[in-house]
Amino acid sequence: MVKSCLIFLMLPVMALGQENPFFNPGGYFLSLGSAEIRTASIATGDVDSDGDLDVVTAEGRHWPAPNSIFYNVGNGVFRTSRVLDSEWSSCYAAELGDLDGDGDLDIVTGNDMHPNIWYRNNGKGLFERAGLVGGKTTPTRNVALSDIDGDGDLDVLFTNRGSANEIAINDGSGNFNTIVPFGSDEDSTIDIVAADMNQDGKLDLVLANRDEQQNYVYLQEGSLVFKEKIPFGTGKDETRSVAIGDINNDGYPDIVTGNLVGSNYVYLGNGKDFKNTIPYEKEDLATASVKVADLNNDGFIDIVNANGDEVNYAYINTGKNSFEKIPLNPEIKMDTYDIHLADINGDNYLDILEANSGDLNLYYLNRCGRIKKDK
Repeated sequence: MVKSCLIFLMLPVMALGQENPFFNPGGYFLSLGSAEIRTASIATGDVDSDGDLDVVTAEGRHWPAPNSIFYNVGNGVFRTSRVLDSEWSSCYAAELGDLDGDGDLDIVTGNDMHPNIWYRNNGKGLFERAGLVGGKTTPTRNVALSDIDGDGDLDVLFTNRGSANEIAINDGSGNFNTIVPFGSDEDSTIDIVAADMNQDGKLDLVLANRDEQQNYVYLQEGSLVFKEKIPFGTGKDETRSVAIGDINNDGYPDIVTGNLVGSNYVYLGNGKDFKNTIPYEKEDLATASVKVADLNNDGFIDIVNANGDEVNYAYINTGKNSFEKIPLNPEIKMDTYDIHLADINGDNYLDILEANSGDLNLYYLNRCGRIKKDK
């Protein structure tokens, strides 16, 4: 199949003739570069302060590879400028945030059995190593940035499969001298989200665990004290990813899971537990990543899944505890490790970006706004 032979001037014409609201002409035309390596995750942010969203990819997983920055030149068109670091690492995750409080976006990487690193932005989208983050060399699988201690700066949360998870506390200037572990060395935590799940004003931790381990919400009782755990799921789920959103619009945050084995569920929150469920995907799609957001700007939170050697899907929330399942492209099956939602062309609709292992990293422009106008 031809992967890149069209001209961007054709995009508006071709878009009008497409039924699918998620648009990538020819299936492969919109991609981040031409490399086919083991991409593990994608993050977006305006790293060069020019008003549009750029992309950082985390590469390699167990095998060292260069992480890359793709600079958006407008309308969702990217050029590759450089690799992030000349010293390659076996990277599973990269996240963007202002770690040193100077107003621009820095990068932190989570690496497998290699030190986790943060990179300082010079304000123009160029980066240099600033220091290590985390207490030890660990099998890191994911990174999240959050002001978990409520002091006004971004802390770094690491999930470490087969080792205790860590919170690296930021002093406000990008120094991470205090490490708070949570969980145990037996935990197989793959993903984490910080959110106020019981609405007490403190951020809690929502964990996705593999190896048939119980998934938990760790409630923050005091400053960085996580004693009470609320279980969700069967206790033996192979959960690879979690996302948080008020799916049923009842005012309480819900948990959306992506499972490597079996069906995927929404666990409805009520401020106390997550016992009520909605199976939003009953097929076993080997889901590796799940994200939630309002894709069509109708006031309901939708779901997007990344699957292993399967078609990736968006699930449009109908508002009736049910979803319309839409394939991003029914002809394409890739080993997608991460899915990311961001408005990369500035039309106020969230687009979809894929981190694919051993294939092109594709992205799909969201045409929901154009379809509404056509109707």
